Amino acid sequence: MSEMITADLVDLDLSAETKEAAARALAERMVAKGRVIDLDGFLADVAAREAQMPTGLDGGIGIPHCRSEHVTEPTLAFGRSAAGIDFGAADGPADLIFLIAAPAGADDAHLTILSSLARQLMNAEFTDALRAVDDAARAAALIRGDATDETTEDSAAASGGTASPDAAAGSTPPMEPAATTAPAATTTATASADEAAPVAPQAGAEDEPAPAGRPFRIVAVTSCPTGIAHTYMAAESLENAGRDADGVEIVVETQGSAGFNRLDPAVIAAADGVIFAHDVPVREKERFAGKPTVDTGVKAAINRPAALIAEVRGKAERGEVTAAARPGTPVERAGEPGEGYGTKLRKWLMTGVSYMVPFVAAGGLLIALGFMIGGYQINEAKSVTEHFDWGQIDSWGALLFQVGAAAFSFLVPVLAGYIAYGMADRPGLVPGFVGGAISVTIGAGFLGGLVAGLIAGGVVLAIQRIEIPPVLRGIMPVVVIPLISTAVVGFLMFVVIGKPISEAQKGLTDWLNGLSGTNAVLLGVLLGLMMCFDLGGPVNKVAYAFATAGIAVQDPSDSAMKIMAAVMAAGMVPPLGMALATTIRKKLFTTAERENGKAAWVLGASFISEGAIPFAAADPLRVIPASMAGGAVTGALTMAFGSTLRAPHGGIWVTFLIGKPFLYLLAIAVGTAVTAGLVIVLKGMRKTQPGTAAEAAPAAESQTKEPVAA
Repeated sequence: MSEMITADLVDLDLSAETKEAAARALAERMVAKGRVIDLDGFLADVAAREAQMPTGLDGGIGIPHCRSEHVTEPTLAFGRSAAGIDFGAADGPADLIFLIAAPAGADDAHLTILSSLARQLMNAEFTDALRAVDDAARAAALIRGDATDETTEDSAAASGGTASPDAAAGSTPPMEPAATTAPAATTTATASADEAAPVAPQAGAEDEPAPAGRPFRIVAVTSCPTGIAHTYMAAESLENAGRDADGVEIVVETQGSAGFNRLDPAVIAAADGVIFAHDVPVREKERFAGKPTVDTGVKAAINRPAALIAEVRGKAERGEVTAAARPGTPVERAGEPGEGYGTKLRKWLMTGVSYMVPFVAAGGLLIALGFMIGGYQINEAKSVTEHFDWGQIDSWGALLFQVGAAAFSFLVPVLAGYIAYGMADRPGLVPGFVGGAISVTIGAGFLGGLVAGLIAGGVVLAIQRIEIPPVLRGIMPVVVIPLISTAVVGFLMFVVIGKPISEAQKGLTDWLNGLSGTNAVLLGVLLGLMMCFDLGGPVNKVAYAFATAGIAVQDPSDSAMKIMAAVMAAGMVPPLGMALATTIRKKLFTTAERENGKAAWVLGASFISEGAIPFAAADPLRVIPASMAGGAVTGALTMAFGSTLRAPHGGIWVTFLIGKPFLYLLAIAVGTAVTAGLVIVLKGMRKTQPGTAAEAAPAAESQTKEPVAA
C-alpha cells in the first residue's frame, strides 16, 4: 500500500476560512494524487458526516472524515491554519485540520491505522510538534510515525520543548496500530482491535463496591457514526483520565470500523461501573446490565473524561445500578435510541412484510408458470394427489399451480406472525400465526393480518410485564404465554374485530373492481409515485404489499392484476432511467456511477428498484423527483392500457405472463425516458460551488436493501 499521507497531502498554510472550504482544499490534493475520483461526491459524503455531529475537538483540532465510494484507498490530508477554522468545538476554532478519507469497503487493517492516528491526537506533544514543524515532508513523516530523531528534535526545539518518546519514532508511532497495555503495567487497558488482557474477576464484584486496596474497575464502550475517529479518541481520552485518576482501572471496548471485539465476560463481571460514550446504539448492551452506568455522547468522553469517571464512581457509592432487563426485541435491537412509537410501528409492519415477500415471489411465480403451461383453466384442475400423469403437460401445470397456491396460503399468517415477532420476539410467533390464519378463514385478508399481528405482539408484551412467581417462570415461554395470547387473539379476531375488518376488506375489493377510466389512471399515478419515492423503503413496500395482496387469491380480479402490473412496471423505471441517463450523458456522472449504470440495466429489467439507490444516495434532490415523475407516467399508462399481471415479480422475464405486453413495455420505455431526461436536465443545471456538497447528503439511510419489493 502506498503511503497514507505524503508531503503533497500537507498544507502548512491553509488559507480557507470555512470548514467547507478547508475540506475542499484538502480534498483537491487527494484528487490530484488520484486518491479521490469524484471531488463533489466525496465532499457530499464529508458534509453528510459533518451533519451528523460536528468534528471539531477541544485543543484546536478538526477531523472531518468519512467513508466514501469515491475514495480509492485510505488517505489522510493535513492542513494548518493560522487564523483558525470553526469546526464546532466548544473551545473555539481549529488550527490543525485532518481530513480522513476511507474507502467504503476499507479493510480492518487500514481502519485500525486511522484509528491509531485518532488516538495520537490526544497526545499534546504530538500536536505541539505539528504546530511547530516548518516543512511539509517533515509534517507528513511525523503523522506517519517514521520521523527521524533529528526531525522530532527540530520540531520540539522550535516549540521550545523536548520531543516526547511518543512524538518520535518510538513504541507507538501514529500511523501504526497501537498496542494495548496490560493492566499489570498501568492502571488502564483497552479492548479494541487488539484485545487487552482480562482483569481477574472478584467474587461478588458486580454486587458490592470495590473493596479497599484494589482499584475501582470501569468498563467503557465508545462508538460514533463513522467509527473511524471519535470512537478511538474517546477511548484514548478515557484511558488517559484513568491513568491520572487515583486507583482507577479502565478497560475500553471500541465499537468502531476497525473491529468490534467483545470484552471478556470476566472483565465485565469484575467491573464496578460502566461508561457508555456513544452516538450510535451500543451493541449487546444487555451484557452490562445491573451495574452503575453513565450513558453519554462520544464527545463527552473526549472533552471531560475525568468528570465521567467521577460520576460513575459516585453512582457506585450510592448503589445506583441499571435494571437487568431482558434483551430487546428484534426491532429494538436494530433501532436507534429514543425512537418514537410511530417509527417502531413502521418497523414492526416492515418486519412482517419482509418475511412475507419471499412467499409472494415463490408462490406467485409458480402460479404464473402453472397458468403458462396449463392454460387459464388450470385453477379448476383436480388435486394432483388424485390425478397426476407424468407425460401430460396439464398435470405439470396443475402441480406448479397447486404448489404456488399452497405457498400463497401462508402470506397472511406469515405477515401477522412476523409483525408479532418484531414486537415481542419468539413468544409472539404462535398468536401471530394463529391470528393470521383466522383472518384468512373469516375473509379479513391482508388488513386482518396486519391487525392480528399487532394485537398478538401487544398481548404478549402485556403478559411479559406481569410479575410471575419464580416457580412458574420456566413454563411461561412454552405454555402460559402461547396459551393465553393465542386464546385472546382468537377471541378478538373471531368475535370482536374480525367481521368489521372483513367488511372493510370486501368494500375495498369492490371499490378496486369498480375502478375504470380516470380513476384507474389516477390510482396508477399514485402507485407509481409510491414505488419510486424511497426505492425499496417503507412507502415502496406498502404499495407492493397492496398489489400482491390483491393477487394472493385463487381467482384474482381483473382490477387486482392491473394494479400488480402498474406496480411492477413503475418499480422498474428508476434503475432503467439512471442506466439510460449514464449512457446518454456520461460526463454528468462519476466513474463509479457509470459503472453502477451498467448494472442498473439488469437490475431494472428484473424489477429491483434498489439498483437506483446509489444514484439517489449521492444526489437525492435530483434523482428521486426524476424517478417519481417517470414512475407516475408509467403507472398511469399501464392502467390506461389495461395491462394485467398475475406474477408478483420477475420484470421483463415474465413478459409472456402479461396482458397486452407490447403496450406494457411501451409504458416502461416512456417512463424510463422521462426519468432519464429529467435527471439529465436537473444535473445539467447544477452549479459547482463550495457549499453545494451538502445538497447531496444521503437521504436514504433507513431504506431496506432487500432486492424483492423493488
